[in-house]
Amino acid sequence: MQNRNVYLIKDLAQLSGYSIYTLKYYSKLGLIKEVGRSFGTNFRYFDDTTIKSLKRIRELRHEAKSLKEIKQILTKEQ
Repeated sequence: MQNRNVYLIKDLAQLSGYSIYTLKYYSKLGLIKEVGRSFGTNFRYFDDTTIKSLKRIRELRHEAKSLKEIKQILTKEQ
């Protein structure tokens, strides 16, 4: 079984350079996916796959792609 890192949204924001607001928005749009939520607090959890997705999103935004285009590209790449 492969070990994976799990991040709270605040940790993901710090690692990625995106704001928590942006990460929540990207999650709502389906650009990134949470891997779970905590039972008591309902905190979102993300993993290393999300970090890779955010790097790819940043690359595509630098290419002036729209969020709709980015979602289509990410879907094809998965």
